[in-house]
Amino acid sequence: MSGTPFVGWDDVASVAPGGLALIDDSGRFMKLNPAGVALCGGSTEAELIGVQSPFELGEGATVSQVGLLEDRPDEQVACWIPASGPSRELAYRARRVPTDLALTVVSFRDVTDEWQRQRRLAAIARTSIALATEGSLGATLDAVAQQIVRTDGLAGVQILILDSTGKELRLLGSAGLRHWDLFLDRLLECRDRGARLCMLDAVRDGQPVAVPHRWAQIHSDPAWEPLHAYLGELTWDSFASVPLMVRGRAEGALNAYFAPGQEISSRTLEFLAAMAEQAALAVDYATLLQREREGARQDERQRLARDLHDSIVQQVFSIGMQANAIGVLGDRGGHVPAAAVQRFAGEVGALSQAVLADLRAMVHELRPYPFTRLGLEEAVRALVRSTENRAGPACRMAFSKGLEALGPELAEDVYRITAEAIHNIVKHAEATSVTVRLVLRDHTLVATVADDGNGLVTDTPSTDSEGCRAGPAGPRDHGYGLTTMRERAERWGGTMKIKSRSGRGTTVRVVIPLPVQLPEPVPTESTADANDLQTVPL
Repeated sequence: MSGTPFVGWDDVASVAPGGLALIDDSGRFMKLNPAGVALCGGSTEAELIGVQSPFELGEGATVSQVGLLEDRPDEQVACWIPASGPSRELAYRARRVPTDLALTVVSFRDVTDEWQRQRRLAAIARTSIALATEGSLGATLDAVAQQIVRTDGLAGVQILILDSTGKELRLLGSAGLRHWDLFLDRLLECRDRGARLCMLDAVRDGQPVAVPHRWAQIHSDPAWEPLHAYLGELTWDSFASVPLMVRGRAEGALNAYFAPGQEISSRTLEFLAAMAEQAALAVDYATLLQREREGARQDERQRLARDLHDSIVQQVFSIGMQANAIGVLGDRGGHVPAAAVQRFAGEVGALSQAVLADLRAMVHELRPYPFTRLGLEEAVRALVRSTENRAGPACRMAFSKGLEALGPELAEDVYRITAEAIHNIVKHAEATSVTVRLVLRDHTLVATVADDGNGLVTDTPSTDSEGCRAGPAGPRDHGYGLTTMRERAERWGGTMKIKSRSGRGTTVRVVIPLPVQLPEPVPTESTADANDLQTVPL
């Protein structure tokens, strides 16, 4: 048009908001506009000329898979690692230059934050789906922690919950950190030495707490010495703790360990809060489900116990009385040979007493066990004595002090695990001896049931580090029992291992970290100055 000044293409490219690059046939940068230089983390175009680009060129290049939230299906995404600074994700389109097919023009943009947001939304969705599937609370919270680590590239995540009283703390989910039964015990020891636990601040205030460069503070503080080696196994820098809010009350905390160079941004804290909410839903659901199951089980036990006592037990008792009466008649002589009557009376009496003992044991098992009155040790002793009298294997028991302090719910789960292990031995193992141990070690409960029987026979045996067959593989007819035992252990953040050798017996070992009592808060600035702790409202 006459009167319109001519604008050169270089002038247009220089002010284009998106990145533009000219790439040779080997994939190296030949020319970039200022926006492209900035997106690649450079300061001048010259320092990028001749550098290998991240873009995939040629006929074999494939379009990125379309995601649920993506609206640019014709774009590809490449990861660019600049000479300095964090890596970036660049979405791009490439076109050959018609006049020189050895050259390619690439337009690109930074989608790092956009894709991170999509990954976070997908992680929340996957976690919501996981909550709808059956599984123990520990397994569910482990899955939540793993989703966070995979999505945001964090060094590690822990999920801790409080009991119904709000006084005891349990570690039920983790990712990135080695499983260590003594972690909570050592954490409490650090607290007693004057270390400040930011997690408790988050739970108390119901607000996230972020601490930049937390590892440097902990590493230099002697109060944290009991955890220096353990936390030093992880490569991390900053720390954040987000409370798990259930019905307006903090039920635990989600602890995030950030890798060096990662920033604790508001968006990151929003994502952690969303995942903490998912974890809180899992805790609330598990609590409600457990109450419902316990109520149903106790109602059923009471009903069965009443029915057995009112009918079968009394009938069998009557048989025993009749057998005794026949014995009395035999003693008087008469037309019936006394020896035959006495022999009959002895057999019927012995049989009725055996049946009566078995039925009483069944009633004893079905009635809700009064652990608050009897205690775990006496309950297991009664079970073992009953098993020894009825089934025959010689039983040895070992108990440590302090078992009476266990809560009734934990005590019942340990009892049920022990009872199921003994039941499996009697039913399957053909053992001559059984050893039951319940030991408290360093704030950890270790329950062991071992026998000298046949060992487990599995369809697809698994092997542990010592070459022994280990759970969860097991016989089909009592696989459900093993699964229930494992779920009971995982409910308390514990583990169950099974070691078995053919003809050399089986050992079931359950390790449950005991909850730590939260101490009353003591004002201290030992670990970090109050200015270093950032309470972040969402």
